[in-house]
Amino acid sequence: MEPPRKRRRRGGLVAALLTVVAVAGGALVAVNGAGLLEGGASPTGSASALPPATATVTRQTLNDTTDADGELGYGPVTTAVARRPGTITWLPGSGATITRGKSLYRVDDEPVTLMYGGTPAYRDLKAGMTGKDVESLERNLDKLGYDGFTVDDEFTWDTAQAVMEWQDDRGLPETGVVELGRVVFAPGKVRVESLQAEEGGPAQPGQQVLAYTGTSKVITVQLGSDDQRLAKKGAKVQVTLPDGESVKGKVTEVATVIVPAESQNQDPETRVEALVSIGNAKAARGLDKAAVDVTFTASKRENVLAVPVAALVALQEGGYGLEVVEGGRSRYVAVETGLFAGGKVEVSGDGLAEGMTVGMPK
Repeated sequence: MEPPRKRRRRGGLVAALLTVVAVAGGALVAVNGAGLLEGGASPTGSASALPPATATVTRQTLNDTTDADGELGYGPVTTAVARRPGTITWLPGSGATITRGKSLYRVDDEPVTLMYGGTPAYRDLKAGMTGKDVESLERNLDKLGYDGFTVDDEFTWDTAQAVMEWQDDRGLPETGVVELGRVVFAPGKVRVESLQAEEGGPAQPGQQVLAYTGTSKVITVQLGSDDQRLAKKGAKVQVTLPDGESVKGKVTEVATVIVPAESQNQDPETRVEALVSIGNAKAARGLDKAAVDVTFTASKRENVLAVPVAALVALQEGGYGLEVVEGGRSRYVAVETGLFAGGKVEVSGDGLAEGMTVGMPK
């Protein structure tokens, strides 16, 4: 076969090189040639031929969204661990709800009481001590109707007097000291998820007694560490339930978790865990451990001009433009780009308006 003959360039004509560049899931047409656009602001030339296809400049709201799998349940599971030796004499039923001041379980027929607080119990509490755990204890005593002390972070003699009244009511020795293992602090009322011990069995410090969760239906979503921008506390999300119903939700908690490796050849994975509350609680009634879809919105731009990403033209002078088609002719208009979402891109520029027709590649 004969080699192809080289074509000679005609004087006075400048060949335009068109390349396709992948950007945000679309394509940009790069126009390399002198005189198409000077200074990146005002078009000075027009295209030699009309584009093979066109699109319309629209005014709309763009949402940069990401879908993630979630599980509808009661949120993270916490294990209650015995801190005192003895015999377990009473356990609640699985699914039971325990509120402030009630027994979570009993050892040697003495109650281990649930109180609300964010700091776990880790020491005996007695006169002269200070700390957040002291404040939690005093706040609970106050809510349970005991008085004569100031709710603060100081365990005073007045606090000890209130503790003795509480101990008397609970059938405990009136020492004025809340020994480690007498109370369990949780953020609020709890739901018993499962039992890890049996009535009549021995209780040893460190032994798992039962597991509990919160009482409100929440969705647990795990995201990659690079998606942390999506899971911000207070962010609004859209939830699609198993029956296809779509309800609104809100991110209530965000935490970083380490997922253990599945094999020795793998490393543990760092992930972002988000808890999402559902606005319409009735919609989740009867659903437990159900798989749902959660749509996070990273960015939102309202009332902006938008075109398909593929309509963007990369200009030799730098930046991007659009090939505007009017009256059987076309010209290039420089544009600034904004949010890319769903195959569309936000654009703005002098002379650009809603309803204009712009060129598209085949």
